[in-house]
Amino acid sequence: MADDHEKEDQGPKCSFTIYMAEGDQLFLKGLYAKAMESFSNALALKPDDRICLVARSKCYLKMGDPESALKDAESSLKDDKEFFKGLYQKAEALYAMGDFEFALVFYHRGFQQRPEQQEFRLGIQKAQEAINNSVGSPSSVKLESKGDLTFFTAKEEVKKGKFKGPPKPQRLGSPQNEKTARQLLGELYTDKEYLEKLLKDKDLMKVNTRTGIKLQDLILGGISYLDTRTEFWRQQKPIYARVRDYRLMQQKWNQSKLSKISDPTDYILKNLEEIYQNLALNKSEAVSKKARQVLKTVQGWTDKEVPNKQEVIGNLYSCIGNAQIEMGDMDGALQSHEKDLEIAKQNNLMDAKSRALDNIGRVYARIGKFPRAIEVWEEKIPLTKSSLEKTWLFHEIGRCYLELNQNVKARSYGEKSLAFALEADNIEWQLHANVLMAQSEVKLGDYDTAVTLFKKALEKAEVLKDEATKEAIHIALEDVQKQIREAHSPEEVTEEADTQKDSSHVKEEEKKAATPLPESPESLQSPEVVESPELVQSPESAESSYSPESPQSSDE
Repeated sequence: MADDHEKEDQGPKCSFTIYMAEGDQLFLKGLYAKAMESFSNALALKPDDRICLVARSKCYLKMGDPESALKDAESSLKDDKEFFKGLYQKAEALYAMGDFEFALVFYHRGFQQRPEQQEFRLGIQKAQEAINNSVGSPSSVKLESKGDLTFFTAKEEVKKGKFKGPPKPQRLGSPQNEKTARQLLGELYTDKEYLEKLLKDKDLMKVNTRTGIKLQDLILGGISYLDTRTEFWRQQKPIYARVRDYRLMQQKWNQSKLSKISDPTDYILKNLEEIYQNLALNKSEAVSKKARQVLKTVQGWTDKEVPNKQEVIGNLYSCIGNAQIEMGDMDGALQSHEKDLEIAKQNNLMDAKSRALDNIGRVYARIGKFPRAIEVWEEKIPLTKSSLEKTWLFHEIGRCYLELNQNVKARSYGEKSLAFALEADNIEWQLHANVLMAQSEVKLGDYDTAVTLFKKALEKAEVLKDEATKEAIHIALEDVQKQIREAHSPEEVTEEADTQKDSSHVKEEEKKAATPLPESPESLQSPEVVESPELVQSPESAESSYSPESPQSSDE
C-alpha cells in the first residue's frame, strides 16, 4: 500500500493546462530549467501535444542542448509534417548545431507554409549568411595551377614511394588552436583558462559539493560547454572569413574616405535600404547610429542637391523613433516622431503625416496613455488608404476604448474593423475584430452574443491553424459560459420555488371554494428575472494572444 501511495505521489499533481501556463511564465522570466520541468510534467499527461513539445524544445535550446531541442521538434512533426511551429523549431535547433544547410531547408519549408511569418524570412537570411561566411563567396576563391595538379602529382609520388600521407592533425593545445579559441571566445577565454588551471589541482578535484557532485565533473562540464560554443562560432564565422570581411570593409572605408559622395540620391537609397534591413532584424542600436549619421550628412546638403530633402529627413526621424521604441526610450521616440509629424505638416506630405500619427499613437498606447492614442489615431482616419490599414487602425482604437472601459465604443470600432477586414478578405484581422467585439460584449454583460462572436473567431483560428489562439479562445469561451450558468441558475431556483408555492395555493383554494373561481392574473405571472451578476473582465489569456502590436493592458 505504501508503495502504491509513493507511485501516486510521483505522478503529475496538476492539470495539463496549469503545467503549460506555469512553463510559459517561467520561460518568460528566463528560468529555462524550471520551465523545462513544467513542460515535461505536462507531456507526462499528454505525450503527443505538439505545442508543449515545441515549448520544451525552446527551453532546451536556451539551455544550450540543441540535440534534445531537435528531438522534441521532430516529435512535434510526427503527425503533421507541415506544422509550421515545429518546422521553425527544427530549423532553429539545426542552426544551433551548426548544420546551416539543413536549417535553411526547413526555414524555406516553413516559409512556404506561412509566408507572413517574419521569423522564417529572418531564419533564411541568417542561415544563408552563416553558409556564406563558412565557405566564402565564389569570387574570393582563386585556383592555382599547383592546386589543380595535386591529384595527379599525388599518384606519381605514390608510384615513386615519396608519398608522405596526410598531414598530422594539430594537437588540441597547439598555439594556433589556442589563438583561434581566444578570438572566438573573447572575454570567456579567461574563464576557460581559469577552469583549466583548477583542473590541474589534484586535491581540489577530489572535493565533492554539498549535493554530492564531484567538483571535477562540474569543471569538466564548464570546459566542455565552452568548447561546444567555440566550435559553433567557428562554423558560423570562421577566422579566415572574419579576416576577409575585415579587409574588405577596410578597403571600402578607405575608398569612401578618399572619394567624395558623387551621387547623393544613390547614397541615401543605399543607406535607407541598410537601415530598413536592420529594422527588420531588430538591430535597434545599429539603426539609430546609422540613421543619425545619414541625417547629419543630409542636413549638410542644399535643397538643390537633394530636392526631397525634408521628406528624407522626416523618414530618418521616423526610423530613429522606431528604434527608440524597441530600445524602450519612449520619451525619445515621441520626440523623434513628433519631429517627423512637424516636417510632414510644414511640407504638406500626407503619407508622411499618416506615418507619423501612426507611430505617435503606438508610443502613447505603449505607455498606457490611451486617450491620447485615440486622439492621434482618430486624426489619422481620413489619411488611411487601404482596407487593411483601416481594419488595423479601427482595431487599435477599439482596443484603447476597451482598456478605458468605454465598451460601447470599443464594440463599435470592432464592427468597423471587421467590415474592412471582410473587404480586404483578411482572415487574421477578421479573427482579431471578432475577439475585440466579443470582449466588449462580455464587459457589457451580453454573454450570449459574446459566445457567438468567440465561436466565429474560433472558426477563423481553425482556418489559420493557429493552435495557441484556438486554446486561448477556448479558455475565454469556458469563462463566458461559466458566467452564463451562474447568471441563469438563480432564476431557475426562484422560478421552481414560486411554481411550487402557486401550486399549493391553488389546491388550498379548491378545497375551500364550493364553486371554481377564475385564476387570478397574479398567479399566472412568471417570477421576476434575477439580475445578472457583475460584468466579467475578458480573460487575459484570450486578450494576450490576439492582435500583434496591440496596446498593452492597463489596470486603469
